[in-house]
Amino acid sequence: MTRKLFGTDGIRGRANEEPMTAETALKVAMAAASLFRRGDHRHRVVIGKDTRLSGYLLEPALTAGFIAKGMDVILLGPLPTPAVAMLTRSLRADMGVMISASHNPYEDNGIKLFGPDGNKLSDELEAKIEARAAQNATDDHAPSAELGRASRLDDAAGRYVEYVKATFPAGLRLDGLKIVVDCANGAAYKVAPTVLWELGAEVIPIAVQPDGKNINARCGATHPDLMQEAVLLHQADAGIALDGDADRLIMADEKGRRIDGDQLMALIAQSWAQAGRLTGNGIVATVMSNLGLERFLGAQKLALHRTPVGDRYVVEDMRAKGCNVGGEQSGHIVLSDYSPTGDGLIAALQILACIRQQNRKASEVCNLFKPLPQVLTNVKASADVLQKPAIKSAIAAAEKKLNGNGRLLIRKSGTEPLIRVMAEGDDEKLVKALVEEIAGAIRKEAA
Repeated sequence: MTRKLFGTDGIRGRANEEPMTAETALKVAMAAASLFRRGDHRHRVVIGKDTRLSGYLLEPALTAGFIAKGMDVILLGPLPTPAVAMLTRSLRADMGVMISASHNPYEDNGIKLFGPDGNKLSDELEAKIEARAAQNATDDHAPSAELGRASRLDDAAGRYVEYVKATFPAGLRLDGLKIVVDCANGAAYKVAPTVLWELGAEVIPIAVQPDGKNINARCGATHPDLMQEAVLLHQADAGIALDGDADRLIMADEKGRRIDGDQLMALIAQSWAQAGRLTGNGIVATVMSNLGLERFLGAQKLALHRTPVGDRYVVEDMRAKGCNVGGEQSGHIVLSDYSPTGDGLIAALQILACIRQQNRKASEVCNLFKPLPQVLTNVKASADVLQKPAIKSAIAAAEKKLNGNGRLLIRKSGTEPLIRVMAEGDDEKLVKALVEEIAGAIRKEAA
């Protein structure tokens, strides 16, 4: 069936407009509950959220839907997405829900669903939930005496803090390091500074005053300039920028220079490989990761397995390839030894552990390869334009000019009517020219 609700990362949209309405949230909860009630035990679901104003709209609607089906609801309050995944497993819940639109502005929100193992649901399960929600079935409502109950887990944040700290190497401390942490006025605004401070760091927290509307607003992983400037201002040793639900990470060295997901994955892969911890003899990343990362890993005799854009595809391929490190250039880093989903805070601790263990500056530890020039532009057009002979010809001509010294990636956006044109290679001037040639051809055909 054609999916109308679920996208590449759950359900997402503008708050209080379809599909992000209380009515749809209620239907989705009831549909999901119908599929995840298995056995005669007392069923439970955990619900977390970020700091968006619309969380107050969606949380009670989801709660009501689960209760109507006889499931008990455990409310976690504002917590990172990976904390919800972890607590779903820890509390032996039948499923978990995160209310968040990740790095989007506050006007948007989303619903992410997790199975009892803490993994995001498969396309097949999401399709079943969507189909049942469309039916608006009431045949299996719980009798009055068997309705679910709602309660709040008061120590949810504390449980997650202790879990994250336990991923840091035993006997290692952050004493003597000054660290800026930008929490994007989002879900990690309390837990991230707490973890770093309890591990011994001097912490400079910024964007930690959420008001419901300032999440991701010129701060966080999608706007790391604020963090980079703070590193220089406070003469910090490193900077950490998380996004609204803290599953994404961008860092900065002591010079205020940005460290993206590709560099972070390179360092973790190298460190874990040297320690004999890296599984699958490589890592998984998306088609957007820089060719420089691929070449660096190749020199280490490690493989780079590429997937479509989206952390769910990364996780699926990690399982298939037996890899325990994967992620995206944008900063989603999945370390499956610790979490089934991206966890910006856990990934940051792995980087800080490398800095501490090597007793060197972040700039000396975190820049392992020189990225190739990479140019990306977006063109407004529908996906069918890519099937036109003129576009195919333009792409073939560009591939010939690259002559194996780079990569082309032309793909449709998963969320907007856009064609994304990306090229990278050793010759920056050539790369820019090729992107403009292909984009120009698309504009002409789409006119």
